[in-house]
Amino acid sequence: MKIGYARVSVDSQDHALQLDALHAAGCEKVFIETASGSRTDRPELAKLLEMVRRDDVIAVYRLDRLGRSLKHLIEIAETLERQGVGFQSLTEQIDTTTPSGRFMFSILGALSSMEREVLIQRTKAGLAAAAARGRRGGRPPVLDEAKVRAAKAMLASGTMTTTEIARQLGCAPSTLYRHLPGGRGALDKEAA
Repeated sequence: MKIGYARVSVDSQDHALQLDALHAAGCEKVFIETASGSRTDRPELAKLLEMVRRDDVIAVYRLDRLGRSLKHLIEIAETLERQGVGFQSLTEQIDTTTPSGRFMFSILGALSSMEREVLIQRTKAGLAAAAARGRRGGRPPVLDEAKVRAAKAMLASGTMTTTEIARQLGCAPSTLYRHLPGGRGALDKEAA
């Protein structure tokens, strides 16, 4: 069975062009969605993906009607392939039920993978450049050197528990232990 999926972003837009093309392509049933492509919770798409069975074909007017990004489109296509469901885009003339259609979709998958790797490389280069300028990412440390010295002095005095010291310094006991491994016992060894 060939099943169509039509989507427009806002109520004022018309599905007519997509519906005409999907019916002309032989779709027996068409799911009609009025939701932004950026939304992850598209109810009609969810119904469609739940309904399809092995050897069905999902048809869309254009690729961007189905996926919110190339990565999302590839994920949907891989899910369909695992289920034995074909995919057809009428405008781009991609049909994963044919060898050339699967080849074209493989190329799109490779482009998506390359895009992700380039993004990772740019992020790493940006972090390295920031580090070279003396900037570090992440949260600022809770305990600076003065607070660590104060914590050591309070621990050495023996009048407060580790939890009380941590509360006094505005940190968690685990943070205190991370900066003073071994706690009071390690300080006693240092003094000896």
